[in-house]
Amino acid sequence: MPITLPTYQAVVDASKRLEGVANVTPVLTSRTLDNDIGAQVFFKCENYQRTGSFKFRGAYNSLAKFTDAQRQGGVVAFSSGNHAQGIALAASLLKIPAIIVMPTDAPAAKVAATKGYGAEVIFYDRYTQDREAIGQALAAERGMTLIPSYDHPDVLAGQGTAAKELFDSVGPLDALFVGLGGGGMLSGTTLSTRALSPDCTLIGVEPQAGNDGQQSFNSGVIVHIDTPDTLADGAQTQHLGQYTFPIILNGVNRIVTVTDEELVWAMKFFAERMKMVVEPTGCLGLAAVRKYKAELQGQRVGVMITGGNIDIEKLGTLLQS
Repeated sequence: MPITLPTYQAVVDASKRLEGVANVTPVLTSRTLDNDIGAQVFFKCENYQRTGSFKFRGAYNSLAKFTDAQRQGGVVAFSSGNHAQGIALAASLLKIPAIIVMPTDAPAAKVAATKGYGAEVIFYDRYTQDREAIGQALAAERGMTLIPSYDHPDVLAGQGTAAKELFDSVGPLDALFVGLGGGGMLSGTTLSTRALSPDCTLIGVEPQAGNDGQQSFNSGVIVHIDTPDTLADGAQTQHLGQYTFPIILNGVNRIVTVTDEELVWAMKFFAERMKMVVEPTGCLGLAAVRKYKAELQGQRVGVMITGGNIDIEKLGTLLQS
């Protein structure tokens, strides 16, 4: 059965639902970076979003559309942490019961926050168990609605509101770099970019160890990989989705990769020069801007900082490395 892909109108509708609920996150700049890159770089700081990541946008947009029956039944989600927190907080605000399936090695801060928002957490082993199967089984057994972390039209439409805010704030851009895991943020950003800055070069960024999106983009079919070993835990996805992939394939210009070492450099830059805590996955965009700066001379460049949730101990260790 063919699916119906969301359009930019879905992003506009999501922005109305999120008004007064989600933070309108700041757009920051760095003269030091601009001088180094030779371009004007605008950071959309979703690390300052509620729950510390952009995931709250898609989570709240999805749950706000629930029927009365769905609200009574509750929501189940699977996530390494940021979608977990987004669903947990959105469910709490809307008084909807929530169960979150999280990996046993999820950052402790993300687990604690998810429980703190009132959700029940069920753990699984990300290397030996299938989180999607676990989530689907729970939904069937308990009469709950499964909201996946990225492959859902209401989720990706909500994520697209961050780019809408960016363009509303700074106008059209020459290039925009967006981290890529399962594709929720990138596909939603694609809808906003093609509507508000159609000539912008849109670039997805993956960890080098997990370039399933790049392989899929280059081959034209969804490529599945084993769970990648990377610092970017939010991008440890194994494949793109049936909703996210066609939007990315038709609207993104290019997908590139960066190493964990390049992510650590970006984390240090954010901490030292911009006084921000950014998790490794949130550093994908900046790492790529630095890597490809020769192509960006004189341009207006956007970067999505997707989140700032990282254990303080791990942050300290990486900053000292």
